[in-house]
Amino acid sequence: MASLQEIASQIRRDIVRMVHGASSGHPGGSLGCTDYFTALYFKVMKHHPEFSMDGHKEDLFFLSNGHISPVYYSTLARAGYFDIKELSTFRKLNSRLQGHPATHEHLPGIRIASGSLGQGMSVAIGAALAKKLNKDPHLVFSLHGDGELDEGQNWEAAMFAAHHKVDNLISTIDWNGQQIDGSTKKVMDLGELDKKFEAFGWEVLILEKGNDVDAVVAMLEKAKTLTGKGKPIVILMKTGMGAGVDFMEGSHEWHGIAPNDEQLAKALAQLPETLGDY
Repeated sequence: MASLQEIASQIRRDIVRMVHGASSGHPGGSLGCTDYFTALYFKVMKHHPEFSMDGHKEDLFFLSNGHISPVYYSTLARAGYFDIKELSTFRKLNSRLQGHPATHEHLPGIRIASGSLGQGMSVAIGAALAKKLNKDPHLVFSLHGDGELDEGQNWEAAMFAAHHKVDNLISTIDWNGQQIDGSTKKVMDLGELDKKFEAFGWEVLILEKGNDVDAVVAMLEKAKTLTGKGKPIVILMKTGMGAGVDFMEGSHEWHGIAPNDEQLAKALAQLPETLGDY
């Protein structure tokens, strides 16, 4: 069986190939969150690739920052939700793999349409409350961009979750310090995120090595031990936008542009093919 590092390398290859093939998409955040998706889907989360929309008796995941769909689609395909060959249709006409995930395409693994930023936490809280009502002990995971926290709905949701003791929710913030127009400090300074979430009544964990897949696994497992104790949990995960491809790393410039042929070749040279390209 492939190691988590090998899976992550292949997913990163898929990401740059998909975005290049479509001449559009969002490689930066996708590459930065690859280790999180790998840890979640291949180690931590209890989920069923024979997909059912209600997700009863399994852990659920909601992607709020839906523009990083390339990493989501690759992960789902590599985890067995649909044929990896379908990755070649990313952002093409009549494809189920739209630029932002959509439910009306009935793509296995997708439970909400996302991309309208700021909504994912509300959805995840609703799902977590439904699990409580159903006496389902499984957990709900969600992922959010740090720039996305500019949306006020996140903070309404954060306040709601603490008030209602939604303690079967583990939300992760991709804390890369970059958004489409530049650094988060320049566009809208987030301040001390840990203290903000603590003030809103959340249990806060800080992950310094969000691009170390083993560190991500360890932090998610730690978060699981804190569930059921009356507080929602947030992981502030420090990542590098474009992680794994040296000329993309740490730059908001790669938030939403595709590599050209030469750049693709340079990127792929840094990412070993481990599971076979689609």
